[in-house]
Amino acid sequence: MMNLPIRPRRNRKSAAVRGLVCETELSPAHLIYPVFVQEGEEDTPIESLPGCKRWSVRGLVEECRRLADLGIPCVDLFAVVPEERKDPQGSEAYNPDGIVPRAIAAVKAAVPQMAVMTDVALDPFNTYGQDGIVKEYPDGSYEILNDETVEALCRQALCHARAGADIISPSDMMDGRIAALRAALDAEGFTGVSLLSYTAKYASAFYGPFRGALGSAPKFGDKKTYQMDPANRREALREALLDAAEGADMLMVKPATMYLDVVADLKRETQLPIAAYHVSGEYLMLKAAAASGWLDEKQSTLEALTCIRRAGADMILTYAAPQVAQWLREG
Repeated sequence: MMNLPIRPRRNRKSAAVRGLVCETELSPAHLIYPVFVQEGEEDTPIESLPGCKRWSVRGLVEECRRLADLGIPCVDLFAVVPEERKDPQGSEAYNPDGIVPRAIAAVKAAVPQMAVMTDVALDPFNTYGQDGIVKEYPDGSYEILNDETVEALCRQALCHARAGADIISPSDMMDGRIAALRAALDAEGFTGVSLLSYTAKYASAFYGPFRGALGSAPKFGDKKTYQMDPANRREALREALLDAAEGADMLMVKPATMYLDVVADLKRETQLPIAAYHVSGEYLMLKAAAASGWLDEKQSTLEALTCIRRAGADMILTYAAPQVAQWLREG
């Protein structure tokens, strides 16, 4: 018999004891469900995101009732925009009769306890699939205009706030947009509307299924002049400190699983709540591996999200939110 006065396994000997010493909790209250809303009366499955749909406004309302029953407190709205409504300026983004304002109002009227977050960026609305306004040059080069884009984002945010949005979540990565959005919202009396900034949004290869779902893939080039280089870690802290100083209420790291070090950095170095986006590629990898029989979908998904929480995320955006909430309910 070994003489071991210290035996860490004593804290793992039963489910009851493991529960007492568990360091990280995952519950439906930590989840935000990204949802896609489209014109018309039909709800259509998304091939690139199994288990997800493009919702009609009516279908979204019913889904939000189900989500509230599962204990999920928040949805994040993304617009599916027909090509004929897109233009170079992305002006449909701030149409007060557009799909997002109508969806916000419908959800808040039917499920008032559901917090409604809205994506603010131009890529679903402009003809280029870029997050900002594009300037083309005679030599074929182009530039994403920062300041002109921020003006449009302010109009978009105000449109959402007037419809009843609880949280505005700018995903564009333009410089100075948090200060501008905060000033614009406050000037119109929307001092209670929160800003969740996509603070560290990386130019990741894991967004493909999302762009397929939204129909927002760039028509040319990439997004590397405004989204962050995946090789950079300290740069995320610089962005976080700027956003905090400009008035952000919450900060986001995107993607999540591949950037747990960045999640941990922002949690340690700032005083704001941290969100992490378990993006479409991360979600689909687990779904595909489970469909092939190589992974247990429930166990691998719960492990992935728990690890995101362990790294420091206060909230997680994930397409698995309804299924995870159901699994957690079942125990």
